[in-house]
Amino acid sequence: MAYRKLGINMSRRRATLRNIVTSLLKHGQIETTAARAKELNSLAEKMITLGKRGDLAARRQVLEFLMDETVVKDLFDNIAPKYADRQGGYTRIMRSGYRRGDAAEMVVVQLVD
Repeated sequence: MAYRKLGINMSRRRATLRNIVTSLLKHGQIETTAARAKELNSLAEKMITLGKRGDLAARRQVLEFLMDETVVKDLFDNIAPKYADRQGGYTRIMRSGYRRGDAAEMVVVQLVD
């Protein structure tokens, strides 16, 4: 799943990525570090592609990954139909500077309208 270790063990990394993908789909945009955003990008695109498929198997795969059932319903009913004619590139990563504490590069990840 993840190619970047992000400095944490596998189970915590998977939980972190599940949480930030869920948050992105719930709020439309989030601010995170650049390394997490690069992993988030591919996972969010996969979830939206499954949402575009729209069948029961795809819904179950998304339910297995995302943390909130209301986000899954919103993904299949509202988010995925917006991208029906789009072949990919559902997210955008914009740099927003560096974090004050450890100078990690921060980015804003948002869904493309």
